[in-house]
Amino acid sequence: MKCEICGNKVGEIFLKKVLGAYIKDDKGKKHLICSKCQKQNPSKKDQLKNI
Repeated sequence: MKCEICGNKVGEIFLKKVLGAYIKDDKGKKHLICSKCQKQNPSKKDQLKNI
């Protein structure tokens, strides 16, 4: 799985849980964000603008 902002591969742990987060946009669609992008953009609105 890849981050939708930077395109880097997002790591997985036991039972394919991701080491990132899913963020929903206004339409309810889920986007996968890596932990590095979460640290750079602390608010959800800023993260969704980059997608």
